[in-house]
Amino acid sequence: MKVSVLTATYNRAEDIEKLYNSLVVNKNSGVDFEWLIMDDGSTDKTKLVVDGFLKQGIIDVKYFTQHNMGKMVAINNLMSEVTGDICFTCDSDDYLTVEAMDIIRKYSKVLLEDDELYALCFLKRNERGNISGRKFPENFMRTDMFSLYFRENMTGEKCLVFKTSVRKKYHHEIECNEKFITESRMYNKMDLDYDILCINDVLEIGDYKKDGYTKNYLEYFRKAPNGYYEYFRELLELDLTGVSFQKKMYIYKHYILFAVLANKKHVISRVLGFRNKLIIALLWIPGKIKTKKQFKIRNMEKN
Repeated sequence: MKVSVLTATYNRAEDIEKLYNSLVVNKNSGVDFEWLIMDDGSTDKTKLVVDGFLKQGIIDVKYFTQHNMGKMVAINNLMSEVTGDICFTCDSDDYLTVEAMDIIRKYSKVLLEDDELYALCFLKRNERGNISGRKFPENFMRTDMFSLYFRENMTGEKCLVFKTSVRKKYHHEIECNEKFITESRMYNKMDLDYDILCINDVLEIGDYKKDGYTKNYLEYFRKAPNGYYEYFRELLELDLTGVSFQKKMYIYKHYILFAVLANKKHVISRVLGFRNKLIIALLWIPGKIKTKKQFKIRNMEKN
């Protein structure tokens, strides 16, 4: 059993060494693993830092570059280089717990031998020891990512460890060359054919950075509305049985928000189902006004 760790990085020379050190510690587990790094056009000392890792030769590091195309393109490109039976992504400003590889090995047989699983879902925590969001309501809960967040009302970031043979069937879809898209769009497609198994063990550690997505989500929304628009449009095509009214409204409102930001036309006709069309029609005008005000959009072409 071999594990592939995928990292997309951009100007994180000061952070990536912590991830490297955590991987070095995990070598003591005896698990065979490789670390695949895609440098997304960094202008800092990232290459020099990674060259240092390569010269040390302690762990198997493979370094690739691309020209500022965004994290999801980086991960798409790295997937073609994966040689492990199991793979997962770790951001360059996060790092692994000391027992991460031991945990993966412990449950690897479950993942690899169950044809209906595409991933194991683990917890993340910050450096103060606080779990990101909530723990899973049941250990070894079998579900899918959509149900986990929209029916079980899960919160916080989680760490998905994939079966490579399944993961390679899917990719992050890029809209209009946008550099940021949500991983959830791909997960929803995987959910249609496979399950995940939720395990209450912590695999990764990380804190939100001031220049990260969570701190600057409105700016990301403005720069990359098309991918999010397609994500929420596709959510409205799913079976929403068991999804609370509050969560459904979340989907409707965000569909409208990104339709406005992306200046989409025919937003009602593109939605499936009479009920969805009716609700979108009722919410469209107030939603458009609120979005334009929130993002200070002027002189927008009428939809």
